[in-house]
This record gives sequence, structure tokens and C-alpha cells, in this order.
Amino acid sequence: MQLPFNDGGAVSGLICGLLFGFVLERAGFGSPCKLTAQFRFTDWSVLKVMFTAIVVAAAGLALLRGIGWMAADAVFVPSAYLGAAAIGGALVGAGFAVGGYCPGTSVVALMSGRLDALVFLIGLLLGTSVFAWAWSSGLEALTMAGELEAGDNLLDAFGIPDLWAVAGLCLALAFVYWLGGRMERNSRGPVTAAEALRGAQSD
Repeated sequence: MQLPFNDGGAVSGLICGLLFGFVLERAGFGSPCKLTAQFRFTDWSVLKVMFTAIVVAAAGLALLRGIGWMAADAVFVPSAYLGAAAIGGALVGAGFAVGGYCPGTSVVALMSGRLDALVFLIGLLLGTSVFAWAWSSGLEALTMAGELEAGDNLLDAFGIPDLWAVAGLCLALAFVYWLGGRMERNSRGPVTAAEALRGAQSD
């Protein structure tokens, strides 16, 4: 049995994008204050939500392949360029820390009525245009630095089966929740008796 999970049409992409944006907005990721709090280790919501989405997607894809509902090559896996990914990740992370938005959350924030997100989006479009213009001036080689020739996924590159990869992701996710909760509690400081009483009364 094969289900059409490899549809790459514009309609499916638009629907997934709308659903993804809705989830981001409901999680509070339209606020730059909440987003930059991740870099101060005082609010781990961003990492928890995104990491949970990665684990759920990985487990779902492994399950669908395992029961034969989806072909192994139905999902496109881009080539792994580790050097380019490290450079791009550092640049995006720096912009994230300074502006409080990544490309996706800036769109969410703009749809929520935040004008600072519009400034960020304009900068994003200008930067993308400059990148496209300079592509043939040496940037093409830079974006293909550090190619992992052994393979583009864990199974091809290192022989790690899907089950072990998903299990490792689940363990990492549990550690993130444990560490994040601990650091969030430490950042809030000790709870006073009055705060504890107010919390009990609200319950």
C-alpha cells in the first residue's frame, strides 16, 4: 500500500505552511522576547517545541516506511554539506539573537500585527537578493563546503538504522526537557510564600 506522501505540489506546501504558522503563533513564537529568551537559557519553549516536532516527524516517517505505507525514497534528502551548514547556522543564529526572529517566526509575527517583523522581513529579502546576485562570485563554492560524501542520512553515512536514530533522538529530547526545566526554574529564583499562596488559590 502506497499513500501519496511524496506530493510536492504548491497546494500541499501552502497547507503545511499555514498549519505550521498557526502552531508557531499559538506557541507564542510571534514574540521576539520569547524567542531571544532561549539564547539567555531562561525560556526553553523554542527548543522544546522544535525538537519535539523533529522527533515526531522522524518517528512518523520511520513508522510509515516500516509498515510499507511510504517508499524509502519518497522524501527528498538534500546533500549534506557540513561546513556550509555550520556557516549558515552561525549566521542565522546571529540574526536570530539580534533581531529576535528567524524567517518563519518573522512571518508569524507580521501576521500577528508586529511592525518590527516587517523590518526584519525586508532585511531578509534584501539579504537573499544580495546572496543570489553574488552566487556566481565565489559563494557557490562556499555553500558546498564540507560535503559528507559517505551519505546524506544516518543510515547511508554511518549505517545507523532508523530505530536507533529515533531512540537516540528521544533520549536527547528527554534530556532537553530535563535540562530546560531545571534552568528555567533556576532563572526564576526561589518562590516566595506569597507567590506559592497565590498559585494555590488560582488552582
